[in-house]
This record gives sequence, C-alpha cells and structure tokens, in this order.
Amino acid sequence: MATFIAVHRSPGMSTDEIAANAPLVAECEDATFRHLYVNLLAGFIVTIYEGEDQAAVESEFERIGFPWDEIHEVQFETDLDGVKRLQAQGSAG
Repeated sequence: MATFIAVHRSPGMSTDEIAANAPLVAECEDATFRHLYVNLLAGFIVTIYEGEDQAAVESEFERIGFPWDEIHEVQFETDLDGVKRLQAQGSAG
C-alpha cells in the first residue's frame, strides 16, 4: 500500500462538521484513513491515507463526499531520528 497526502481547502469548516463525517471516514472502503491535520481559521486540511493508488484515494473522497484540491503519493518519509542518521551519513562522506 502506498501513502498519500491530500490537501483540502474548506473555509468555514467546523469541528462539528468534521465530527459528522467521522463515521463515513472510519469505514475506509476504498482507501485507509491514517491522520488528519486541520487549521480551522485558514480552512486548511491535510489528510494522510493509504491506498492501492491515487484513484483509490480519490474514490474514497468521492464516497465520503469530501472535496480535495491536491493528492500526492509520498515517495520518502522520515522522522527526527532518520534526519539525524541522514545528517551523520552526509558528514561521513
């Protein structure tokens, strides 16, 4: 399964609206929800999904009825420890 980051712009969305969508999101029929980041004031939302391909993630958003602006497959990910390892490798070379 690939990981995808989706960007949604939804000015005026409230936490109540997010909560109302929760049951549909939790069903994970076409792609699997992993994480949600929201800035309500800016109407900026980022979701993380896993799916077979981008079409599966798009299908999941269509099923939920939640529009998206961008969907991108993650090619590389790391955490702070990983960044430190990369830094150490760079200084060793």
